[in-house]
Amino acid sequence: MKTITATELRGNIYNLLDEVLNTGIPIEINKGGRKLRIVPAGKTNKLQNLVSRPNVIKGNPNDLVSISWEKEINLDLP
Repeated sequence: MKTITATELRGNIYNLLDEVLNTGIPIEINKGGRKLRIVPAGKTNKLQNLVSRPNVIKGNPNDLVSISWEKEINLDLP
């Protein structure tokens, strides 16, 4: 959760509100030692915040068990 001051909120309120709506992550405002929160009113789909990672292995995890790495690494230590 992001924490900001009331002054930061005042200077950037529209962008911060858009951020809360787009990510679903609340923002905490610190004002005079007390805290307030801006949270989205409805439920958010947390899966939409996932970042695509195209270089990650896709497929059956059980296929990884039979991979042989002997040709890829050198175990001859000095």
